[in-house]
Amino acid sequence: MMSIPEELAALFRRDLTRLVQELAAFPDDATLWKTLPGIANSAGNLTLHLEGNLREFIGRQLGGVAYQRQRPLEFSDSGFTAAELSSRIEAVRDLVPAIIAALSPEQCAATFPENVYGMPLSTGQFVLSLYGHLSYHLGQIDYLRRILSAGSAVPFAGL
Repeated sequence: MMSIPEELAALFRRDLTRLVQELAAFPDDATLWKTLPGIANSAGNLTLHLEGNLREFIGRQLGGVAYQRQRPLEFSDSGFTAAELSSRIEAVRDLVPAIIAALSPEQCAATFPENVYGMPLSTGQFVLSLYGHLSYHLGQIDYLRRILSAGSAVPFAGL
């Protein structure tokens, strides 16, 4: 039987794999950086944002992995290829689940080091909110890809 941190780690691994699949399903690199009226962020920028978010909050703050987040660039950089973005997400997929799976019950119950939402949360609550954040933006990326390329669903990435 898996612990809650191990189960969360498996979900992060699955959905980061799914993100790599989404990036590969874009018809070309240029489409990664397109938006439509009323849509603020491209799939490429959402991918950079997810990378920065997970490297900062899981990698650096929980795992002690050196990282200097530059959040504004997550929304202004462009021009990376799907292969480059995939490589970056694969590195995050190798990093994040291992840190989450290793969290002890005491670490999960402790207050997360940064008060991100204006109120203290336990590390467990915050990690769960980060999973929701990943899932939300993954859905946006899928929807953007489908609209911009008349694409269909990608194969499901199992646990």
